[in-house]
Amino acid sequence: MSRQIVAGIDIGTSITRVVIAEAVFEGGHPAPRIIASGAAETRGLERGYVKDIAEATQSIRTAVDKAEKGVGTKIRRAYVSFGGLGLASITATGSVVITRADLEITERDIQLALETAEALIPPAVSINKRIINTIPIEYKIDGKPAWGNPLGLKAHKLEAKALFITCLERHLANLIKAVEEADIEVVDVVAAPIAASFVTVSKRERRVGCLLVNIGAETMSVITFENGNPISLEVFPVGGEDFTNDIALGLRISLEEAETAKLGGFSRVSFPKKKLDEIVAARLSDCFELIERHLKIIGRDELLPAGIILAGGNSKIPGLKAFAEEALHLPSSIAEIHFGGTDKGKIKDNGWATACGLVVLGFNSDGRKSIVSIDSGEKIVKKISRWFAQFLP
Repeated sequence: MSRQIVAGIDIGTSITRVVIAEAVFEGGHPAPRIIASGAAETRGLERGYVKDIAEATQSIRTAVDKAEKGVGTKIRRAYVSFGGLGLASITATGSVVITRADLEITERDIQLALETAEALIPPAVSINKRIINTIPIEYKIDGKPAWGNPLGLKAHKLEAKALFITCLERHLANLIKAVEEADIEVVDVVAAPIAASFVTVSKRERRVGCLLVNIGAETMSVITFENGNPISLEVFPVGGEDFTNDIALGLRISLEEAETAKLGGFSRVSFPKKKLDEIVAARLSDCFELIERHLKIIGRDELLPAGIILAGGNSKIPGLKAFAEEALHLPSSIAEIHFGGTDKGKIKDNGWATACGLVVLGFNSDGRKSIVSIDSGEKIVKKISRWFAQFLP
């Protein structure tokens, strides 16, 4: 029997991470098991934008080479994440009249309803952007909510409300080119926060409502869940490097020492801890003001029972959990990676969440429609995402 191997590539602004996993059977069911991983410093990106394709390609090659050495095989195809400031979301609703004589809703009706919703996105919002993920939020049949998939139900009219995740078209093309120039075929592209949520947010947390906050090197992504689905996604131009820069300036120490101090590590230089705490608190206050404003805009301020899940390399900032609880008046926790196979419970650094989520996506997409299909001729990215719920941990 041939091995089923899937690779995920998370190209972050600071670090490029590669995870290779294979399917193992536990209790008669397949589950992914990590067999190799590799990481390298990312070059050629700024706040998620690909500024230099050649440098980005080299970062990918370096990380991939490290992973390949651990597994003894070449990566030919991979699932890739998309993050950074070019990422955004918009919600739209479309409806169709059921045409079958028996009024039964078909796959075609559902697709037409989603396409109608997409067509209603204002041109001012979609200019220079590409929809990479379409996630149905709610269906209604004859004006009444249809819990779950409406396929096979009977109605005169079907409404579909969906979350459309968009990215800058040029950046997407550059990202795909950087991966392909590393001699790797891009199977699918998925928004990085969505991929990370596959292994960090439970079904119960999604159902009752929660917020996944990922504080990366140069950006902070916020994705809100309710009733089992993501209902909004936002990316802000602030990240861990802003904390580091503030600390370096405020304490007059090197960037290396500032990074260590930010994460609560041992420092070779002395400085007033009170001043360090004040600097970090000031920047955290800015971050959570942005999050609070966003929650008010979408009408979820203090209304997410499962609270805040903090992820990313900067979730290690001392006191972050307590600060989040006080700022947003919600319970908070540090993200843990829930991964199948024999590696369950062994992944301590949640910075690997996106890469792990990508391989989960890969195993679940086998034989199904992709979230993103890439035309090899024109590199046109199309969206389709109708099986989101099966990735939930």
